[in-house]
Amino acid sequence: MIRLTENEFADLVEQALDGLPAEFDPYMENISVEIQPRPTREFMRANFVEGSTHDLLGLYVGTALPDKSVSSPVDWPERIYIFQRNIEAICDTHEDVVEEVFLTVLHEIGHHFGMDEDDLAEFGYG
Repeated sequence: MIRLTENEFADLVEQALDGLPAEFDPYMENISVEIQPRPTREFMRANFVEGSTHDLLGLYVGTALPDKSVSSPVDWPERIYIFQRNIEAICDTHEDVVEEVFLTVLHEIGHHFGMDEDDLAEFGYG
């Protein structure tokens, strides 16, 4: 396990977001990315997530782009949560954290674009 400061970790999340193709920008305007140490049990219940609070690396909360319609209200902003301590707990080196942050951010953005777990696994983000 490795520990980074909040600022170091936030920089990695920002780098992952900055690495997205410019074509994604119009589709990312409504997304807030929040870093939290770990999800609480209350957070898990409120977001209908089962399992251990130590296993969740990230979570997309919102309506996937393919499911949006002009007649459905939009929740502003939609959120991607990244859980710093959980990511650090599965990593042994700084390079591992860099890679896991990148994969987790892309995984959650994939959900925003309507990809399910099988789709994400097919692209290597599962």
